[in-house]
Amino acid sequence: MEKLLEEKPIRELLPGVIVSAIITEISDDKVAVDIGTKTEGKIPIIEFNDINEFSVGQTIDVFLEKLEDKEGNPIVSFDKAEQKKNWTHIVETCPEGTVVHGKVKAKTKGGLIVNIGVDAFLPGSQIDTQAPKNLDQYIGQTYDFKIIKINLDRKNIVVSRRELIEEERREKRQKAMANIQVGAICHGIVKNITDYGVFVDLDGLDGLLHITDMSWGRVSHPGELVRIGEEIEVIILEIDPERERVALGMKQTKSNPWENIEHRYPLGSKVKGKVVNLVPYGAFVELEPGVEGLIHVAEMSWTKRIAKASEVLKIGDEIEAAVIGIEKANQKIALGMKQLEENPWEMVKHNYPVGAHVRGVVRNLTNYGAFVELEDGIDGMIHVSDISWTKKINHPNEVLKKGDTVDAVVIDIDPTQQRIALGIKQLTNDPWEYIESLFQIGSLVVGKVTKITSYGAFVELQNDIDGMVHISQIAEDRVEKIKDALAVGNEVTARVIKIDRNERRIGLSIKAANYDVSALEAEIKAYGKLKNDQELTNLGDIFDKINMENS
Repeated sequence: MEKLLEEKPIRELLPGVIVSAIITEISDDKVAVDIGTKTEGKIPIIEFNDINEFSVGQTIDVFLEKLEDKEGNPIVSFDKAEQKKNWTHIVETCPEGTVVHGKVKAKTKGGLIVNIGVDAFLPGSQIDTQAPKNLDQYIGQTYDFKIIKINLDRKNIVVSRRELIEEERREKRQKAMANIQVGAICHGIVKNITDYGVFVDLDGLDGLLHITDMSWGRVSHPGELVRIGEEIEVIILEIDPERERVALGMKQTKSNPWENIEHRYPLGSKVKGKVVNLVPYGAFVELEPGVEGLIHVAEMSWTKRIAKASEVLKIGDEIEAAVIGIEKANQKIALGMKQLEENPWEMVKHNYPVGAHVRGVVRNLTNYGAFVELEDGIDGMIHVSDISWTKKINHPNEVLKKGDTVDAVVIDIDPTQQRIALGIKQLTNDPWEYIESLFQIGSLVVGKVTKITSYGAFVELQNDIDGMVHISQIAEDRVEKIKDALAVGNEVTARVIKIDRNERRIGLSIKAANYDVSALEAEIKAYGKLKNDQELTNLGDIFDKINMENS
């Protein structure tokens, strides 16, 4: 064989031409061909679209790229020979705009190489209506392409698959627009999902299924109900021929659960449901798909003050409630949990009548009073003005603290507002009602200084009644600052010089405590024009006049 090859005449060959070759061998990855040289050329099997169409001994045309490589073998290409032969044919018979059939060969920068008889470039933007992220999926696939540009000088061709897809969709869309009508039920494929809805492919015509038209029930995101590529049944709600837009509905293919809602959930009925959402002011409970009711925090307990729904409920809870209101037009149902329990405030009037003596624990203190727990969930409030008959209480913490057990009297009750008014001072009689039996103008009293102000000193007398010594009534000599003459805790003797029942005040005079009462009576008689019933006589004025006359 070697001898024959050596004796075989070698024809004169030049690179860059198409020559005839005989297939001598077909392996898994190569095709060996004899072009009349000492050695055979090797062609990658991938250059043959269907190797089954070729056999050993068959004559084919190949393109001679180089007479010898480093090993002395000729470099030949079946594919380039085909392309060289096809180029003229394609240029002559396939002008721009022609649709051709081709096979995707490989990836290249910015797109794909497509064999349409010759290699053509398919830009990434022309592969589909949306640029694909993975180009490998197209390699080896055959499609129709549209020739969009031929460059004769560079001998390259640009093709598009996208234009054919868009033309096909445009035809389908026009056909679909002519055939669809409002109210029609049709099937489509979910094409895209957004926060506000779903785009559905109706065989070339895109329709928008808004999130509010997907379900009669609560939908947080369209992805909860559908997925891309899924076939769904929808109804045509609206058509805009000029803009080629179609509004779709999915919930409308099913009956509205709010129809006859008042018959299925009559007022006062007991229902079961699942908590599906919590907001600060209440909880939404799903009674059935598409029907939710709201339990306001005010309807969760008769007695507990619930600040937010999450204090007592969590999403997923199965609960029972009562229907307390229905707004069919607004698709609203009001529910209540407390209505399933006995209202303790209905018995409050019987258990805590006005005038009843009660005992409870101080639960909370505010600026205006103290809340006292009478029983679980039932509080009464003691206002600061109802703590003492005689003392001015500015804040309840002056006499009470949380946890104290206190006795009180029920002074008012309002079950509708769930309020009970209590009083501590009402446990005893008001000493001001019989003040004349305790103190008389001119009488001497002993007390302890409890408070000093810029204008006088308060002195605690019997029965927790305070008297006030004005700065002018402390001493015969002028007093500039009270703290120079008196201190809190000092025990003093004074004379009652004023009683004002309406204002609940007693005026005292320390300097008058040393006057001769018999002598004062004579002086008082000098002012005998005073009325016998004038209880508010201010002896301080009399004393001042006496002092002036004696000086």
